[in-house]
Amino acid sequence: MCDGEMYTSLLNVKQVIDVERRLMGFLRTYIDQELERLEDIKRFYAKVSDLHNEVYNGPATALANPLVAFTLIKRLQSEWLNVVYSDEAMESIQALRSSYEEVESSLPKLEDLKGAAKGLMRLQDVYALQVKSLVMGRFQRVTNGNPIDIYMPTVSIPLSGDDCFLVGKVAYEQGDYYHSVQWFAESVRLFRGTGSGWSPEHEGTLEDALDHLAFSHFKTGNVSYALSLSQELLHRDPMNGRVLQNIEKYEKLLVNSPPLLIHDGGLKRPNSTYLRTRNAYERLCQTQGTQPKNYENPRLFCDYFTNGGPGLLLQPIRREVLSLQPYVVLYHHFVTDNEAETVKVFSQPGLRRSVVASGEKQETADYRISKSAWLKASAHRIIGQLDQRISMVTGLNVHPPYGEHLQVVNYGIGGHYEPHFDHATSTSSPLFKLKTGNRVATFMIYLSSVEAGGSTAFIYANFSVPVVKNAALFWWNLHKNGEGDGDTLHAGCPVLAGDKWVANKWIHEYGQEFQRRCSLNPEE
Repeated sequence: MCDGEMYTSLLNVKQVIDVERRLMGFLRTYIDQELERLEDIKRFYAKVSDLHNEVYNGPATALANPLVAFTLIKRLQSEWLNVVYSDEAMESIQALRSSYEEVESSLPKLEDLKGAAKGLMRLQDVYALQVKSLVMGRFQRVTNGNPIDIYMPTVSIPLSGDDCFLVGKVAYEQGDYYHSVQWFAESVRLFRGTGSGWSPEHEGTLEDALDHLAFSHFKTGNVSYALSLSQELLHRDPMNGRVLQNIEKYEKLLVNSPPLLIHDGGLKRPNSTYLRTRNAYERLCQTQGTQPKNYENPRLFCDYFTNGGPGLLLQPIRREVLSLQPYVVLYHHFVTDNEAETVKVFSQPGLRRSVVASGEKQETADYRISKSAWLKASAHRIIGQLDQRISMVTGLNVHPPYGEHLQVVNYGIGGHYEPHFDHATSTSSPLFKLKTGNRVATFMIYLSSVEAGGSTAFIYANFSVPVVKNAALFWWNLHKNGEGDGDTLHAGCPVLAGDKWVANKWIHEYGQEFQRRCSLNPEE
């Protein structure tokens, strides 16, 4: 596994649970050994304490006894040395460290922690979640001034002050003070509530959180609050010269210009410089697939579909036409539970970080967080059967090279794929290396359900489709004249809760000449 890729697939996150169980066993052994050593140290303390109470506080002639004097000198020169620099203590901690190093390569990397923190902030933004609610283990957004639960988890885990500090620190290091202010504020509140006591497993402290929160407020223009927090920090750490310099700087700024009355509620989320459709995209994700409403458009319908072929005559597919422009269809019960599980199992060894086209190359990107694997029809008989079924339903030639191999995708923490086209929009795209034309159509199978989020949003067409387990979504990427259909701009909304798996079959232009004929109208 490459560095910093565990968070991109929920499968990998689940796998490290077993690793932590091993770590717990190592720690239990260390604790047992240390408890035995602690009992020996208590015995040594009791022995020395008794000597001070009964011998050394007695007659002065006690030390005249050479045996008493010898044992005192020996204890001070040897026994205390052995206790303080205990070989057993070093052996115990070294054994724990060696055991940790055995599994260290299987543990999340720093990039995984940062990626998971970014995933939480992505969910916060896309679903308009309150940080205060997230910290309490709840998923709420404010509607008409009231907090509304948009998802009720069966298992709820609150976050600690240190948890919030680390999320805030990821934003802080990116210069993202909009998020750092909110997460550091919760960190400060929680550290204050616990008396800011030190814990060996934590990285942050109340002082750290105050320091970072003060500077974050300064960067957002709230100099007055930055000063107040810095004064609190100086009170806790009077010898901190850097904080004293900051206080002097903030005081001068406030004297030279009136304070900016900015508070947490007044923080403004920065505009996106790269995602022009952000508002539409997030609105469609928040609807969680409530659109379109078929009964409002009589041209949209559901039926039992055979595609005019014998293969579906005895068992027609359940078809739901979701949109006419672009043409998007949902085929219900396209795969069985067993087929979906088989595809997932056979894809797991090949899962790698998903990539996107970048000029003539492919690379990873933050706007696509998932892992994917490619399965050939020869990988398992079920893969070949799916190819055949897709061909029957669509009437298209889906066999390589006219159709790409099946791509299986597992999404990670806040896993998503921001608005994009499946077809190539540049002649330099790696897609054309197949020499079979552009991607004319997409067939996407939902291999799992999710508890919340994860919808497929069609941005310009203004509707979103929820994850429907075992169903398949089909749409045309190109017009009949070969031009890309701009209305197919779509996105995989972040997974709010659940383990999302999909399988994509991309079908190319060549090989479809008699399956999807050109129109006499060059504009179509």
